Amino acid sequence: MEYNGYEQEYMLQEDEWDRDLLLDPAWEKQQRKTFTAWCNSHLRKAGTQIDNIEEDFRNGLKLMLLLEVISGERLPKPDRGKMRFHKIANVNKALEYITSKGVKLVSIGAEEIVDGNVKMTLGMIWTIILRFAIQDISVEGKERISGYLDVGHCEGWKDGLAFCALIHRHRPDLIDYSKLNKDDPLGNLNLALEIAEKHLDIPKMLDPEDIVNTPKPDERAIMTYVSCFYHAFAGAEQAETAANRICKVLGVNQENEKLMEDYEKLASELLEWICRTTPWLENRTPETTMAAMRKKLEDYRDYRRMHKPPKVQEKCQLEISFNTLQTKLRISNRPAFMPSEGKMVSDITGAWQGLEQAEKGYEEWLLTEIRRLERVEHLAEKFRQKASTHEAWAKGKDELLMLKDYEAASLAEVRALLRKHEAFESDLAAHQDRVEQIAAIAQELNELDYHASAAINERCQRICDQWDQLGTLTQKRREALERTEKLLETIDQLFLEFGKRSAPFNNWMEGAMEDLQDMFIVHSVEEIQNLISAHEQFKATLPEADNERQAILSIYNEVQKIAQSYGISPNLTNIYCTITPAFLKNIKWMECLCDALQEELTRQQVNERLRRQFAAQANLIGPWIQTRMEEILHSSADAGGTLEDQMNQLKQYESMIINYKPNIDKMEGDHQLIQESLVFDNKHTNYTMEHIRVGWELLLTTVARTINEIETQILTRDAKGISQQQLNDFRSSFSHFDRKKKGGMETDDFRACLISMGYDLGEAEFARIMSLVDPNGVGLVTFQSFVDFMTRETTETDTAEQVVASFRILAGDKPYILIEELRRELPPEQAEYCISRMPLYPGPDGVPGALDYSAFSSALYGESDL
Repeated sequence: MEYNGYEQEYMLQEDEWDRDLLLDPAWEKQQRKTFTAWCNSHLRKAGTQIDNIEEDFRNGLKLMLLLEVISGERLPKPDRGKMRFHKIANVNKALEYITSKGVKLVSIGAEEIVDGNVKMTLGMIWTIILRFAIQDISVEGKERISGYLDVGHCEGWKDGLAFCALIHRHRPDLIDYSKLNKDDPLGNLNLALEIAEKHLDIPKMLDPEDIVNTPKPDERAIMTYVSCFYHAFAGAEQAETAANRICKVLGVNQENEKLMEDYEKLASELLEWICRTTPWLENRTPETTMAAMRKKLEDYRDYRRMHKPPKVQEKCQLEISFNTLQTKLRISNRPAFMPSEGKMVSDITGAWQGLEQAEKGYEEWLLTEIRRLERVEHLAEKFRQKASTHEAWAKGKDELLMLKDYEAASLAEVRALLRKHEAFESDLAAHQDRVEQIAAIAQELNELDYHASAAINERCQRICDQWDQLGTLTQKRREALERTEKLLETIDQLFLEFGKRSAPFNNWMEGAMEDLQDMFIVHSVEEIQNLISAHEQFKATLPEADNERQAILSIYNEVQKIAQSYGISPNLTNIYCTITPAFLKNIKWMECLCDALQEELTRQQVNERLRRQFAAQANLIGPWIQTRMEEILHSSADAGGTLEDQMNQLKQYESMIINYKPNIDKMEGDHQLIQESLVFDNKHTNYTMEHIRVGWELLLTTVARTINEIETQILTRDAKGISQQQLNDFRSSFSHFDRKKKGGMETDDFRACLISMGYDLGEAEFARIMSLVDPNGVGLVTFQSFVDFMTRETTETDTAEQVVASFRILAGDKPYILIEELRRELPPEQAEYCISRMPLYPGPDGVPGALDYSAFSSALYGESDL
């Protein structure tokens, strides 16, 4: 007979049951042994067992416990009293639970069970077995050994081959079915029962000798035993399925964690470089020499040419890696990756912006500082020249002014001394302008923060102090000479006139020579041409100066005539000045400035050629970069064809851009020549090298990011199983509702898009969707977020609940799992991964070393913190 429904009544008639007991006493023995073993196989999970089936079930406690174990449900609280009515109440609770499961119990009452009625007790246990162990499995059990032998009735189990076939069907490693002998039923049965007990945890419920020696083996015992095989194999299949699911989930997590570690490492290195470089760019402490400042400028050029470009690539790769990782996490239904504090993409971007902010103006500052140093050094040299000239003139003047020579002099000598003093005062007044120039230059050097300002100030102070002293001494000597003048005769007027005219002339001449020798700074052809013009104007004044020289010489000639006329010695010394006629006769005007101006004109013409050469390149490269940028943005906004076609087009753009790099390098070289020539402006182009650098870096970043976006879409498409047509449809819908063509749908546009696709949106539901597609609340839904949302709507992924269910299977339905169970059911790498991360189980029903797989599974999906 077959038992295919637990809803059948307990069909054994009492007379039939009694007849079986009378005709075959072994029947009761087999029933008792099988049912007792079956009950104990479940009760041992609760830490107990039965020895005598009718005696141990009389108080109803173990009966209720058995039902709780096999059903997984809680029964009403049992009565712990030992009175008969307490026992009947417990058994009634058990019978009522069985009846609630649709089983009709006939002629089985609580009193019979409490009184130890063997027939009723065995019948009740058989009913429980039918309901909870055999329901709907007899046909399937028969199918499991099809292909081995035809087993239609319990007599087919007598030779043991059916049991061996059932084991071999699921565990061919345990039995070599081809070597079994049908004529050895006892050996086959013993082999099957021993293997089942040892390897499948199925207790020996049958007696092989009784089966072989009985014309018709007890069908209930056979079916009870076979049902254990079904549940054992079903549990093994569930465990295998659960283990495969867990391994898949853990594999995804391990791959994602590797990507996270790589991101963290690259982010740390990039941030460290930025933190190390930014203070260097922010340091605007000027150097004291042109050589040191030029070294700073060269270091900055090396930074822009060699050090920064690889970091630009690293930053771009970091953003690409972050986007790829987030896409994989979304695809696998994992929580978004949150980098360590301070290592978000926004943190990297902020630090990078700080770097570029520090970099901004640094080169301009360097050039300005070089220009300042050039000006400062020019002024310092000018100061030294004027100071040296003045100091040479003033040397010994204080000693002369303090002489008492007039005390023993004649009237003529005194008058000569007085006139000489007057000439000196004229000379002194003429030098006032130079002293003021020296002081003004020193003041300007102070304002320009000249590094040797202290020495300049000290020298300037000495000159000023000496000048004040000369003024005081001059005044005192004049007073002394004037007191003596009344006692002296008028001295030679011609010598006096000579002295008066020659001293200013000599001072003018010295000033002119200073101007001829003075250094100049120009930055254009026009400026040097203006200097040349000014020099030509100066040369035009020389004839008038030569007339003055001839007039002064004529005074001395007149003196010679008078001396000869009056018999005066021709070797007379002019006491009013130190300028001799021979000096005036031998004056040669300096023409060296003309050569210097011509050299500077040639240099400025070379600089102009450099400007035009740079401008010609910049005016080609700048628009080329802008055109490529517009093409890439247009390709991204109006993409058509397959993603692979778009990728190929972008790769062509990338190759074109890479091949264009030598033009940038050549322009960098020309720019360096311009900087080395200290050319600071270029009226032939609006593009600077910095414009080209920024545009080039932005172009490289844009094409790399666009390629990454297409790769992300391909990854999403392939991982989610969506077709190219679906992706094109997503793009079409997105482009239609991106009304402002901003590269993203605004909130109202996105709502309209969802409504057009048939979504019934309430405020709460729309707010939930917006939290998914716009987690930062910027009010813009990007195409990638839109694709992620649509693929989540159309595909399924594993969930935390599914992983928990899989772990529960491996744990034998326990709320926790043991280390040995993980190592037994999972590959070594996945098992150790779980052991190292799974927290201890906190429940009161745990055992030492028990692990909490529920918390671990939730953490995998970001639903809890570990």
